[in-house]
Amino acid sequence: MGSGRGYQGGKATTSGCYQIDVRKLQRAGALTASASFGWHWSRNGESVASIRARAGGDRVTLSYSHKSSGGDWQAMDYPVRLEWTDCTLGGRRAWFLCPANGCGRRVALLYLGSAGIFACRHCYRLAYACQRETADNRAMRRADNIRERLGWQAGIANPSGGKPKGMHWRTFERLTAEHDAFVGVSLAGMAARLNLMERRLDGMGAALYPEG
Repeated sequence: MGSGRGYQGGKATTSGCYQIDVRKLQRAGALTASASFGWHWSRNGESVASIRARAGGDRVTLSYSHKSSGGDWQAMDYPVRLEWTDCTLGGRRAWFLCPANGCGRRVALLYLGSAGIFACRHCYRLAYACQRETADNRAMRRADNIRERLGWQAGIANPSGGKPKGMHWRTFERLTAEHDAFVGVSLAGMAARLNLMERRLDGMGAALYPEG
């Protein structure tokens, strides 16, 4: 697999990296002693990367091949220690301890970055994509989340659908009102950006083609 990183504002984001989630592994029962499992990433229904892993005691050992830009493929095989904490309502929760040198942070997610190992977002200085969202982009994302919950087609430009079977009318009316409010914010933001772009283009035209 490649290092596959996404960028926003010149800084890599978590959404652009391959990641492994210890919570999913625990729910799948993959952290039991001597368990062996695979982790796959897909795009458009096709597998684009995968790793093999095996659990044992207080650690999970990751095995995969990594290739940085312009470099050769390297076989990677190293352990990631686990730590367990008690949950308030009973049971235990698993955590990764970041394997990067000098770190050891307790985290739920590890990301593959340029160093070729899975480490925490602090080590790779990754930003969350939502931290870089504009207000209208955030409103669009929230509107799409509501559309997904209602079973409507994704995309605020698409028509609204009906009430899902089994949903109370009061819930449906609240969600549609929130959806419409988010759509309004998103469209207003896009209109403002387009207006600003037009003003900039007009200014450039005036500079390039002065009257007279």
